[in-house]
Amino acid sequence: MRYRSSLLRNRGELLLARPTPDPSSAERCLIEALEMARGQGAKLWELRAATGLARLWRDQGKRADARDLLAPVYDWFTEGFDTSGLKDAKTLLDELR
Repeated sequence: MRYRSSLLRNRGELLLARPTPDPSSAERCLIEALEMARGQGAKLWELRAATGLARLWRDQGKRADARDLLAPVYDWFTEGFDTSGLKDAKTLLDELR
């Protein structure tokens, strides 16, 4: 399914936004979304999934892991830095550095 990565990412983020968040299930969804996007070569979807997972890890105190995950995905891009996905990733990376 072509959009499954995006659906999994959205599900993961919704699991975190619930009144009683479910970080374990959210992490599984975000990791699966990330792996699927990588397998498809869908760099923008990979960036979005990596940003969501990095944000979760940041909130769990895993700042170095979050940075190590997100930085190489962000660094792959050479243009489009005015788009919301790249702006969001850059803001998070700046916070993690």
